[in-house]
Amino acid sequence: MAPTNRSLLPGIILIVLGIIFFLPNVTDLRGRELWPTFVLALGVVFYFLFLADRARYGLLMPATILTVTGLMFFYCVFEGWYIMRDIWPLFIVAPGLGFLLMYFFGKKEQGLLIPGGILIAVGLFFLGGITEYEYLWPIVLIAVGIALLFNAKRR
Repeated sequence: MAPTNRSLLPGIILIVLGIIFFLPNVTDLRGRELWPTFVLALGVVFYFLFLADRARYGLLMPATILTVTGLMFFYCVFEGWYIMRDIWPLFIVAPGLGFLLMYFFGKKEQGLLIPGGILIAVGLFFLGGITEYEYLWPIVLIAVGIALLFNAKRR
């Protein structure tokens, strides 16, 4: 009888945990540098669970949020936590990417595109350095507002 994905998962998790706990013994890495591995690994586990049963596309949301967050934490651990002041908008982008993945790998529900697009746009807007262009973004908001008014009046 062939093993199922469900019976393989605990073994894979234990092997990964063993490697993570073994690394500080053979490298210069320490636990304070490896803790984001747990966040990242949990995201990867959610991706594997989705791949095992593609009907459960809702798993893509936590998978994406945890993976993006884990990668951000790794980046901050090695580059310095001061960098979080620049990359925090990725916390907004992550669920937006999750919605898009749920759309593309799920039932193509149009309702997933709207929140996904909005979250990604807002996150990228802030990631683009809103403070560097503080004179520009109010003009963009005014232009979009005028366009919406003209569009509403035309209808």
